Amino acid sequence: MIHHFLSKLTAKQVCLKSLSIFLLFSSVMNVSSLHAQEGQDKQSAFGNPYDLSSEEGQKSSQRQRGNPYNLSDKEGQNTSPDQEDENKVTAISANPDAVILSAGSGALGKALGFKKESGIFIGGVWIPDLNYLIHGGLKPRRWVANNLLQLCMVVDLEKRHLLKGGMVGVNLLQFNGGPANFDAGSVQGYNGLVGPPPLDRFELYEYWYRQELFNKKVLFRIGQMSTMVDFNNVTYPILLQDIKVPATSGLIYVPLVLNASMIGVMPGYYDSAFGAMIRITPVKSFYFSYGVYDGNLARGKQTGMRGPEFNGYYFHITGVGIAWGIKKHAYSGNLTMGGWYQSGRLFAGPESEITEKGIGGFYAFGTQRLWLRNPGKDDTGIFGFFQYGINRSKTLPINEFADVGLTFFGLIPDRPADSIGIGVDWARLNHRIFERKREVMIQTYYQMHVFTGTYFTGVLTYIPIPGAADHLKPAWIATGRLIVLF
Repeated sequence: MIHHFLSKLTAKQVCLKSLSIFLLFSSVMNVSSLHAQEGQDKQSAFGNPYDLSSEEGQKSSQRQRGNPYNLSDKEGQNTSPDQEDENKVTAISANPDAVILSAGSGALGKALGFKKESGIFIGGVWIPDLNYLIHGGLKPRRWVANNLLQLCMVVDLEKRHLLKGGMVGVNLLQFNGGPANFDAGSVQGYNGLVGPPPLDRFELYEYWYRQELFNKKVLFRIGQMSTMVDFNNVTYPILLQDIKVPATSGLIYVPLVLNASMIGVMPGYYDSAFGAMIRITPVKSFYFSYGVYDGNLARGKQTGMRGPEFNGYYFHITGVGIAWGIKKHAYSGNLTMGGWYQSGRLFAGPESEITEKGIGGFYAFGTQRLWLRNPGKDDTGIFGFFQYGINRSKTLPINEFADVGLTFFGLIPDRPADSIGIGVDWARLNHRIFERKREVMIQTYYQMHVFTGTYFTGVLTYIPIPGAADHLKPAWIATGRLIVLF
């Protein structure tokens, strides 16, 4: 119904109406917060809606900072900006919304009068970037600009004295960009901001309800949402001491947050999908997750811009994870493995005769702290990660994928919040669709913390074997990206 209503309006009208409703709801919630119960413990006051650690954990920032793999925490988040000094900020994801419930510092909510104790988080993220294809690809010496803006609200129902362990959220998305990945001839995508067309879109990106049960050992979430937050995301495990953006790396390519073997079927940024997931965490070092979502993305439908369809196309995914070193600062790591299945009749393209009914695959990823400069004090050091995925599909663009990377946190003198990283990925392409058998991509970046909530990332990408066509020359691309969280 909501999507039907939105389809009758222009993008500008939808944006203005949605923003008006968003701010009106904020005002109502702010007024009601004046009548909220008093006497809350300031030590456990609301700083960020994603701090789902226990009260005991809230009393110890050392425990929170030293346990980035505590799988019983809500999305692995910890403290708020008000609880940490600026010099303890670490690197962030190049696309924060792709990897957490909602991105932002909450500064917008504070400006609207919502205190930490209110249980209401209002924030957002603005990410403009500029890309120049230096050489090679399909259209060399071409500039492409992209712009992403999001507004989000999350209400902690427990802090609102409505429902213990409950939480609701809504996320609006506006994207305007160009065919950066197409121009470079990249099948995997060197720029994670750019997805399938249309490249000018406004979406009611997410609306969900989240509930914890049985002393936080069981968690479920239902609604329109990105699967990347809950599944198959190598950037997920590491904590951020400031603005709640987990980041094992600041690389910008698509496979960092979407295993390339699932491109074409797994909903995420910016094509979210309606579905439900459950996570069971019997102990802090082990979890099991399962989710099922509207699978019409596999039919080429833009699930982020339309209502859910229940027509036999569903995307199922599971994950099992273990962690080690969670009681110490040094040398923590984790390993996650899982499988997925896409139902329905699938085609390799709109007019393709290549078809199959139902496909599945396997994925795995792991992260490991390799070296800490100041064990027990901060997170500066070297971090490594790997990913792998495989399927036997006749219709998906990529049948096998592997990725490795290193991230250097805070090693530049007097720049504790900066990071440097490199990633190398390889993909075996579907020979029924592409002439080339594989695509290789190498990317390196430097992310600079400009000031509170603002980062700049400079990226250089080299694609020695662009996979889109057999005649393409190696591509070199330079990218500059600004990330502003508010």
